[in-house]
Amino acid sequence: MSDHLMNTYNRQPVTFTRGEGVWLWDIAGEKYLDALAGVAVNGLGHAHPKLVKAISEQASRLIHTSNIYHIAEQAALADKLCEISGMDKVFFCNSGCEANEAAIKLARLYGHHKDIQAPEIIVMDKSFHGRTMATLFATGSRKVQAGFEPLVSGFVRVPYDDIEAVKQVASRNSSVVAILVEPVQGEGGINIPGGVYLEALREICDAHGWLLMLDEVQTGIGRTGTWFAFQHTAVMPDVMSLAKGLGSGVPIGACVAKGKAAEVFTYGKHGSTFGGNPLACVAGLATLKAIEEEGLCENSTKIGDFIRAGFEAEFKNTKGIIAIRNAGLMIGIELDRPCGDLVNSALKAKLLINVTADNVVRLLPPLVMSEDEAKELVSRLSLLIKTFLA
Repeated sequence: MSDHLMNTYNRQPVTFTRGEGVWLWDIAGEKYLDALAGVAVNGLGHAHPKLVKAISEQASRLIHTSNIYHIAEQAALADKLCEISGMDKVFFCNSGCEANEAAIKLARLYGHHKDIQAPEIIVMDKSFHGRTMATLFATGSRKVQAGFEPLVSGFVRVPYDDIEAVKQVASRNSSVVAILVEPVQGEGGINIPGGVYLEALREICDAHGWLLMLDEVQTGIGRTGTWFAFQHTAVMPDVMSLAKGLGSGVPIGACVAKGKAAEVFTYGKHGSTFGGNPLACVAGLATLKAIEEEGLCENSTKIGDFIRAGFEAEFKNTKGIIAIRNAGLMIGIELDRPCGDLVNSALKAKLLINVTADNVVRLLPPLVMSEDEAKELVSRLSLLIKTFLA
């Protein structure tokens, strides 16, 4: 490791040199099962031939020009995203936090258009929206905010999956202009709300003229079994943020809007140097095409449920397991104690996992995972967890 890298990551003691599908190989040639997919980024797994071909060919033609000019690949990706989502317009950026920054700016501008001088956005406890200044304070984690005060104002925090708390804010606060919420909380511990949560939020937003803004950075692009998590309901958002799985590892983010929200940004109100360049957009197009052609949304549902059932069977008589949750291939195993040590144990067992919210084992496997690979994941991890809890 270089002494010249800032100490911003608690890196695991491994370096990978190549990958194929759900597998990675380190510099010593050891093979690892990747159940994290770059934290929900590598939905197509590693070195997917359709993706490699598309970005290689594009890199040989044109990588970047500028948003000063028209970009054909950007227009094509915007068209495709609107086709599969039912939304109207797209702004491209480079990451999830940038997509959420765009959503926050859009909501504030929307509020000012309504003559609200200090617009506020309702956000949720245990949420995660990014580490830029605005998204940091939209995030519901005091731990990640500490040391970066003064806080960016304009956020009203309520408990996740608590409609009454939102109604109470609505009854006493005339400055609210939007709700920003994850359909499933990833960093918060794979928290899945009740069946009518998004529908109720949609009703409140409609009643008060607010924007419903869904952070689908982690849940989007097939992760939960549909293109976007909101499609498990009849709800349509006004704004949706995307990133992670959209480019399969090539940095790209998107703020997608519908109806009145789609008309808020005008010339000069927002921008990005790299956002939506030809290479990133071709990666996005190739990703969506592969997911569509290979039925990977359906596979996410099938394999996610298969993995959950496997763990339920393995842990049937195991004390210390609080819950096993999944929304497609977003899987959380909640333990009754902090379990960060499992990350190192898994690495030694040639398995890549993550622990979030201190006591939730988080799994975000590639969407291309097969049943045999899922069985291997359940077998390796269940043994590690049983040993840890013993």
